[in-house]
Amino acid sequence: MSSSIAEGDPEISVVVTVVEGPHALRECLTALGAQSAGPRTEVLVPYDDSIAWVDELVSEFPWARSIAMGQVETERPKSSPSGQHELFDRRRAKGLARARGRIICILEDRGVPEQGWCAAVAKAHRELPHAAIGGAVECGMDHPIAWAVYFCDFSRYQLPFPAGPREYVTDVNISYKRDPLFRVHDVWKHRYHETTVHWRLVRDGETLYLTPDLVVRQRRHSVSLKSILRERVEWGRLFAYTRAMEIGRAMCLAYAVTVPLLPPLLFVRHARTQISKRVRLWRFVSVSPLVALLLVSWSAGELVGYLTRRP
Repeated sequence: MSSSIAEGDPEISVVVTVVEGPHALRECLTALGAQSAGPRTEVLVPYDDSIAWVDELVSEFPWARSIAMGQVETERPKSSPSGQHELFDRRRAKGLARARGRIICILEDRGVPEQGWCAAVAKAHRELPHAAIGGAVECGMDHPIAWAVYFCDFSRYQLPFPAGPREYVTDVNISYKRDPLFRVHDVWKHRYHETTVHWRLVRDGETLYLTPDLVVRQRRHSVSLKSILRERVEWGRLFAYTRAMEIGRAMCLAYAVTVPLLPPLLFVRHARTQISKRVRLWRFVSVSPLVALLLVSWSAGELVGYLTRRP
């Protein structure tokens, strides 16, 4: 796919992935609309028939554009976390393909950008050469399960942290230079996987960079322990599948053998992060049993993913 853009096209394209629902999407779009004067920006919201309400909601924001995808089939039932994740991935891919900006960003509807986010994205890409520049994720909901999920998923992106190259950046707050992203179009043209795209960029000599200047607040409104545990298992399985596609069966078996060590290792890593940051240690302690339970569930999913090599 060509990465060329025409004169007059936006400097920044923001692809908003619908993962939660109307309330979250409206909140995210409102925050984008309230951004202070900055670069010329387009906002794209891809949607499939399972969330047909998106078109009407987006029409409330004349500067945003919905992208109809029609009926999208998934490998696993759409009601399952795996089926939902596939829909998220396909929505992201459709949005990336339609983006016209020199800089292309991805947000989730439940990741609300702080004031000045768009201007900070443009400034970062003007000043830095890196293909992928990610930002901070703060917890925006005061609920034990929301905090436990936050610590498991985003502790490495929690403020404060120094800017610099990283092994991982997150697709809930990420921006790309157009040309490097479209050079790896073959790995995301049907379904965007954060890890697959980033590993390919790194293999091609690009750098993943993390900056505290780009901040979003993660606001998960609908959380229940049962649904979160099921999500952890299936998303852990998906992560293992994406890694399995990069390595051979022998390495998959090696990873599978070490899975029982994963929950304590991850727990210690998250605890050390909170100790070093010294801002939310007691919050982490208060939800640590939930964190441990989520890590065990994720690891069980990884084990299945390594053994089956299927999403």
